[in-house]
Amino acid sequence: MQNLNLELFTPIVNNEFGHDNVLVVKHALGSQPIRRWYKDWKPLTGNEPKADPGIYDTLLLKINTAIENKTIKTATFIWMQGESDATEEFANVYERSLIGLYEQLIHDIKNDRTNFVIGRLNDHATFPDWHEIRQIQVKVGTSNSRFGWVNTDDLNDGYNSDGEEITNHLHMSVSGYSELGYRFADKAIQLIRSN
Repeated sequence: MQNLNLELFTPIVNNEFGHDNVLVVKHALGSQPIRRWYKDWKPLTGNEPKADPGIYDTLLLKINTAIENKTIKTATFIWMQGESDATEEFANVYERSLIGLYEQLIHDIKNDRTNFVIGRLNDHATFPDWHEIRQIQVKVGTSNSRFGWVNTDDLNDGYNSDGEEITNHLHMSVSGYSELGYRFADKAIQLIRSN
């Protein structure tokens, strides 16, 4: 998500709803587990590691600053994450964490008209819990009329930002990140229009 280019995402949404009707807030940091966002994250057993939601706190500060003195009809939360949880083998708590994060967000921004767009992990599938987290992302993404998910399986071939050719890579290609911006915008527009 850190490499998602808002210069591609934002104009699509602005063209659909009008520049004066859209606020886009981005806060992303690569290679981070969901416990950096979800305050009530807990492992299935034991007490370690612990939730450390500093990334979420910074995002919330950015959101609150952006919406100050404004009336917000609806919000859409774009989520592209899961690699770290797959690597650390925390798929067993990923579903409740993902739903919990959404509930935490709508509580904190006081807007229950919030949509949730999930970018499903690509088909790289090297790590133990990778496939399970992909399944959870689709399950959650289809569990609510305000939720949706986008496919990224075809976005990890091509050339990376260093100009190196990649095939079925962990991360997306430069063109893959561009396409992801379009897919997120399209799905966000669908959800906003239907809700």
